[in-house]
Amino acid sequence: MAFKLTWMPTTLLDAGLKVAEVDGWPNRGRAEMGEVLGVMLHHTAGPRSGNMPSLRTLIDGRPDLSGPLSQLGLGRDGTFYVIAAGRANHAGAGEWQGVSAGNSSFIGIECENTGKSDDSPWPEVQLDALARGVAVLLKKLDRKVIWCVGHKEYALPKGRKPDPDFDMDAFRERVKRLMDPATPPAVLIPAVEPKPPAGVVPRPTLRRGDRGEAVRALQTLLGIAPADGSFGPITEAKLRAWQAGKHLVPDGIVGPKTWAMLG
Repeated sequence: MAFKLTWMPTTLLDAGLKVAEVDGWPNRGRAEMGEVLGVMLHHTAGPRSGNMPSLRTLIDGRPDLSGPLSQLGLGRDGTFYVIAAGRANHAGAGEWQGVSAGNSSFIGIECENTGKSDDSPWPEVQLDALARGVAVLLKKLDRKVIWCVGHKEYALPKGRKPDPDFDMDAFRERVKRLMDPATPPAVLIPAVEPKPPAGVVPRPTLRRGDRGEAVRALQTLLGIAPADGSFGPITEAKLRAWQAGKHLVPDGIVGPKTWAMLG
């Protein structure tokens, strides 16, 4: 039986965000959520390299804490990994706006970052995706921006948690601007090439989960064998590496700019 947060992927996708659904996520959770009041932000304190190296831990948990450890994971490239539709062990003891039932009241987002002072700054593509993702989640919940809380702000006793290691007041201001109806919507990647090369049928934008002949053509161009027409993790990883080598945003999405360079 699926838990109640099954609306998350569609809400994020409709905002033009990158989404990867982890197998089994609709039925994953410690229990059903209560009244969902907001979003709680964390950093993983995971490895320095890799897009979402902490994903397995977020799904399965740690020796001292059973999984899932969040409903969403956010990779360094701005991809939201949908982990669980039910309750997750992410909040612990704490309080925010008079609410102390953190696990049942807040959607947890674990952002891939070491949390160490000598680590490189958060990638802007990741922070942008986080702000836009929080904005659309709060809109869906019909909640004001104050219901975006950092784990360090919620956790008790004060100082028990340091995450996330950025200024939450400044981040909430960023989210607030995105929630303002007067703010222009983000420019979404077109569904197909607006100006394909002469003699080329407009090619569709491709991302993880897509299937068909266009995916097979992509795999052939990337040198993936066999080209099975299924856009899975191997195709995504190969594409990201290729994009990085061409100085494109390594988002794992084949839009007009990537198609143009692929030829």
